[in-house]
Amino acid sequence: MPEKIEKMQPPAVQEALKGLPEWSEVGEAIQRTYQFKDFVTAMEFVNKVAQHAEGMQHHPDIMIRYSRVTLTLSTHDAGGISTKDFASATVADQFASALPGAPLAAPAKPSRKKK
Repeated sequence: MPEKIEKMQPPAVQEALKGLPEWSEVGEAIQRTYQFKDFVTAMEFVNKVAQHAEGMQHHPDIMIRYSRVTLTLSTHDAGGISTKDFASATVADQFASALPGAPLAAPAKPSRKKK
């Protein structure tokens, strides 16, 4: 039987986000937009994320706009944000940093936390 993943409480989410400053809470998910030097590099990143996600059976929502890639992570089984999302975010950041011409600074997104 698979391990049950628990939804993180808001204070724990805020604390975990301190370790991933480029990520923000958007509703019941965490999100980051990466800006790459070109489309090919963006797709290389997406392919790495996809392979990792398939292996973990934890798939992000991915939006691609030429050289910009937005990842949105949420754990549906937990009904919101879990430690799995932060683990996947950390791996995605590592993939992005390892690519030639590591991600360019993308405009910061304000937190759109649900009230």
